[in-house]
Amino acid sequence: MPASPTVPDLTGIDLETRYQVARELAQEAAQMGLRHYAQRDGLEVEHKGDDRQDVVSAVDRQLEALIRDRLAQHFPEDGFVGEESGHSRLDARCVWVVDPIDGTACFVNGLHAWCVSVGMMIDGVPALGVIADPNHDELFHGCIGRGAFVNDTPLRASQATDISHGPVGVGTFHPQGQEPFLPFLQKLLEGGGMFMRNGSGALTTAYVAAGRLLGYYETHLKSWDCMAGLVLLTEAGGQYNDFLRGEGLLEGNPFLAAAPGVYAQLAAMIGPSLDRD
Repeated sequence: MPASPTVPDLTGIDLETRYQVARELAQEAAQMGLRHYAQRDGLEVEHKGDDRQDVVSAVDRQLEALIRDRLAQHFPEDGFVGEESGHSRLDARCVWVVDPIDGTACFVNGLHAWCVSVGMMIDGVPALGVIADPNHDELFHGCIGRGAFVNDTPLRASQATDISHGPVGVGTFHPQGQEPFLPFLQKLLEGGGMFMRNGSGALTTAYVAAGRLLGYYETHLKSWDCMAGLVLLTEAGGQYNDFLRGEGLLEGNPFLAAAPGVYAQLAAMIGPSLDRD
């Protein structure tokens, strides 16, 4: 079942200032990342643990430090979850969830599918999201109750009613999720669907909110890859599964985002693994 939209109590929360700072900060970090991207041949790249797919560069750490420090200056009472530097103050009403470069493997290999993702929860509810894509000069942004946009254009999820009406984003990491992934692809193709993988969960989620993709299935995703996108989806009329259940904030979960007309169809193709923590 898709998650039911909830509205947090905004009393005492300066949401407008946070929204403005998030947009400015994501754009600043993205432009800094773009300068490094132009000189990426000199970057040192590390692999996280034993996972050859999960890479990190010095730029990831530099941009996360910039975002984290700036947010702490503006909103010292807020909590923070970052892909590279961990978490703090998870009991705060406002908790920022940040991926400084989502799509690092694309970044270091010269592909344009990477972005800066800055999301924020209020009382555990996704409330603010900004995804900056400097390669395509696109800023996806949204705020609870205020709509979602790419630059100044409102986002709207696809009105499709069948998976054969457009492409679906997919993804998986080798350590987790191989078992449900291939059967899902087979069912998608048998149903006349198409699939793509661009290497950035944040951008792929934004594309569902923008109606460019009918849906997006990832066998296991982390919160910093999609927190900003969850806000865009809600505001654009899309749907997503109960991703934050259990330890979803810190450990991640299977993830499905989709246009409302195809959500049930895609969920049925995934099966019970979608709701497995």
